[in-house]
Amino acid sequence: MARLNVNPTRMVLTSLKKRLKVAVKGHKMLKDKRDELMKRFLELARENKKVRAQVDDQLANVYSNFVIASAVMSSEVLDEALMYPKQGVSIEVGKKNVMSVNVPVFDFTTTTDDASNIYPYGFANTSGELDSAIKNLSEIFPSLLKLAALEKEVQLLAAEIEKTRRRVNALEYVMIPQFQETIKYIQMKLDENERGNQTRLMKVKDMMVQEAILEKVENNKIAIEEYKREHLN
Repeated sequence: MARLNVNPTRMVLTSLKKRLKVAVKGHKMLKDKRDELMKRFLELARENKKVRAQVDDQLANVYSNFVIASAVMSSEVLDEALMYPKQGVSIEVGKKNVMSVNVPVFDFTTTTDDASNIYPYGFANTSGELDSAIKNLSEIFPSLLKLAALEKEVQLLAAEIEKTRRRVNALEYVMIPQFQETIKYIQMKLDENERGNQTRLMKVKDMMVQEAILEKVENNKIAIEEYKREHLN
């Protein structure tokens, strides 16, 4: 792992140690977030599968009734019966926060006070299968909205999981090893400099001791010469 290109000083070493501590803490938090997102994603995926199966079954029933109705009714009568819808809906889009991800929440209101008032035609010239198809389609609408919200939430969580995974990998395999390698390098350089300083100090100390010894020897020689001159003369 390539180390960072920095000056091997104690100030840089202290700064890198702080950054490494923050990176390790952030790595743990992101891993926890990723695990929690995965747990939530799997729960949503199972719920989404269940709701989709229910919606598919209901839609199949609706389509079956429409096919039968179109078979027993003329196309002109069918088109006229469905030309002017009697009921309408207004969809409201909200949002909720799931692990720092804003996901949509769908709700709806009907345009008339009576939500069951859904048939835009009289019952004299239409078949019972058309009535069943419209009734089932009205009943399935909340499930369709729920399914749409679930699938969008699953997509958003999947994108967030991937983004969090990349960040975790970047910290785990790039940033943290770089910090550790650089700290190790700086520590080695500082230790090497410290040993060099100690070696130089020892040499200086040896030189000072040697000079002191030579000075003492020289002083002793001078003292001996003076003693000889005073007592021998």
